[in-house]
Amino acid sequence: MERELPREFDTIVVGSGPGGGTVARELSRRGERVLILERGPNRPISGTASQMIRELMIPGKSLLITPRLLGMVRGLTAGGSSVFYYATAFEPNHEMLGRHGVDITAEVEEVKSEVPYGELDDELVGPLAARIMESAQDLGYDWKKLPKFVFQEHCRPDCDKCTLGCPYGAKWSARFFVEEAVDDGAVFLDRASVDRVDIENGEATGVEAITRDGRQRFRASRVVLSAGGIGTPVILRASGITAAGHDFFYDPLVIVMGVVDDVRGGREFPMATGIHMEEDGYVMTDLAWPRWIYQLFAAEVFRIDRLFSHSRTLPIMVKIRDSLSGRLTRRGGVRKDLTEDDKAKVRSGFERAKEILEHAGAKGVFKTWHLASHPGGTAKIGEVVDTDLKTEIDNLYVCDCSVIPEEWGLPPTLTLLGLGKRLGKHLSGDAMVA
Repeated sequence: MERELPREFDTIVVGSGPGGGTVARELSRRGERVLILERGPNRPISGTASQMIRELMIPGKSLLITPRLLGMVRGLTAGGSSVFYYATAFEPNHEMLGRHGVDITAEVEEVKSEVPYGELDDELVGPLAARIMESAQDLGYDWKKLPKFVFQEHCRPDCDKCTLGCPYGAKWSARFFVEEAVDDGAVFLDRASVDRVDIENGEATGVEAITRDGRQRFRASRVVLSAGGIGTPVILRASGITAAGHDFFYDPLVIVMGVVDDVRGGREFPMATGIHMEEDGYVMTDLAWPRWIYQLFAAEVFRIDRLFSHSRTLPIMVKIRDSLSGRLTRRGGVRKDLTEDDKAKVRSGFERAKEILEHAGAKGVFKTWHLASHPGGTAKIGEVVDTDLKTEIDNLYVCDCSVIPEEWGLPPTLTLLGLGKRLGKHLSGDAMVA
């Protein structure tokens, strides 16, 4: 007989990505009763295209398309987008966070000692990434291997499973922290979609969620929203905080590609190497996709002549730091266009990527249509939450990409882990005082 799910907890964490997973872990290991509610499923990671499509590419759910046909992806699964992204550990923008009264320097260093952190060994850098890095360095760019969250002893050369979710346990994701939280007594419920936060006398007292057993209400002394840059502001607005969901970023990107004749690759760890052009407002990295994804995006821009050149194609991702703009609809639709400044950054990045590819011997250089990832800034520090990530409603906190207060342009995982650890310390300190 299944154990009946409790209805009262110390803390409810909505979302199980890097922010939510870390908060849940920190509180559970200190003995708090924690409930983690995740909208997506908790299927084992299979490393298959079918799982990726179900959990990352369903239009209207995980794939959100703007009126200008820019596609923005988010992972709806246990562990959130960290399951399907590339475990890249860019350092947080400590200076920017400091301007808003937030210091996570110590927490980030703690995280680095608790997860697999470091550059990939040379044998795990694929031939396409190595060729791109060699060409960029030849041209004077400070292009180098990037820090990653990877258990390298489990990683396999000539493997293209990173994009699909690693089935070998090599790529670290927030699922590891969620599993630690459960081992320490947290309750995890997947396929649980939270509508709104229950509020009584100006205090958060729990949430309402649609689960496999129908609509349910769970109570707690506090609620932490970690449903992501789109999910969190939708819940906040349904709970009466109307300032959420405006003037945000979503890190637009294009992939620039060209074909060489003397390299064979394509099955390799993506984003193994790259450069942060901070003053220019963008990041450039290698980005090898599985063959079917490459073919999909080549066909999208009518490069039918390149459909069967996957193993010989050098790919460079250009991800820009876009301007804060746009709004979310009541249901989380994305209404945001690239500004003229954003377009100028894309053009600049494309020209640099083209230079690097042509220096590497690539021919027929082209780029994909715009994509976007890492939406955030929809519940900013200083506007929707304070420096402790608390909203205007007592006992209601936010810990995900929503709280980042300025334009970003970087993979945010390490930053969110630091913020989650900091919030976990703060909340457990409050609990001890109480």
